[in-house]
Amino acid sequence: MARMPSAERRRQLTEAAIRAMARDGVARTTTRSIAAEAGVSLSVFHYCFDSKQALVEAVITTLTDHSVTVVKQALRPRTTLVETVRAGFRAYWDHVRSHPEEHMLTYELTQYALREPGFEHLARRQYELYGAAYAELIDGLRRTMDLQLAVPASVLARYLAAMTDGLTLNYLVLGDESAWTDILDTVTTHIAGLVDDDVRRA
Repeated sequence: MARMPSAERRRQLTEAAIRAMARDGVARTTTRSIAAEAGVSLSVFHYCFDSKQALVEAVITTLTDHSVTVVKQALRPRTTLVETVRAGFRAYWDHVRSHPEEHMLTYELTQYALREPGFEHLARRQYELYGAAYAELIDGLRRTMDLQLAVPASVLARYLAAMTDGLTLNYLVLGDESAWTDILDTVTTHIAGLVDDDVRRA
């Protein structure tokens, strides 16, 4: 087997863990099954991750990065703020529709971390990552579009994280794709409204 840099090997194992956990469930996924999924020996796994907590944290971080990356790519400034915000939300929802198993896994990871002794901090870490991701996206828009927010950025970031979390779970449970265009339009209008009126009129 060709040698691979440690960071790249960790990414390989993390992606394998995501596939295995999405298929088999977090509790039933073992280090052995992850190594098999990645096509490496168990010793390689233990070289890259010294604990299951470290693996779960890597999985949480990577799943968040998957969603944030597609939103960042879509969130370039457009003619209006509403169009820009809509593009970001549309990119996220396209990801949810294309990869529902990844988004279902995020909820399972939360429940697993809250119930498993010694893993509780990872649930908090997961939601801190969501807030930090939104804070970064908000900061990027503020700088590129010269925006003035009507609420503190930290409050808006946590609000967006909570709202997206709830809407995603609602979609995964109920489906009903026909309703989501109107829902996204409502969310977009609401979020754009949290920018000061004077700035939006400029």
